Amino acid sequence: MLAQLLINFSLLAFAMAEETLTATTHGNAWKYGSGGGLIGFIVLILDILVFMELLKSNRPPSHKLLWCIGVFLFPILGLVVYYLFSNREAHQGSGGYEAIP
Repeated sequence: MLAQLLINFSLLAFAMAEETLTATTHGNAWKYGSGGGLIGFIVLILDILVFMELLKSNRPPSHKLLWCIGVFLFPILGLVVYYLFSNREAHQGSGGYEAIP
């Protein structure tokens, strides 16, 4: 009984997905978010700059890793949180690329 119900729901999902796939168009290059378009490219460049700044800072390796994971998982929100709350001035220095223990 449960298997039949799961099969019916999966077939319904496939049928509905086909309609949405054929109805989408790709005419708008100014998409918002980090999914594509010009704004997505700008967010990608800013995230790469954050990664470079993080890896060159004199933070402990565990803090570098946590900041990088946060910016990677949440590209726009992580970027904003990093620039607002990371105390960048105190961690600028001659830190190098360190191995994580």
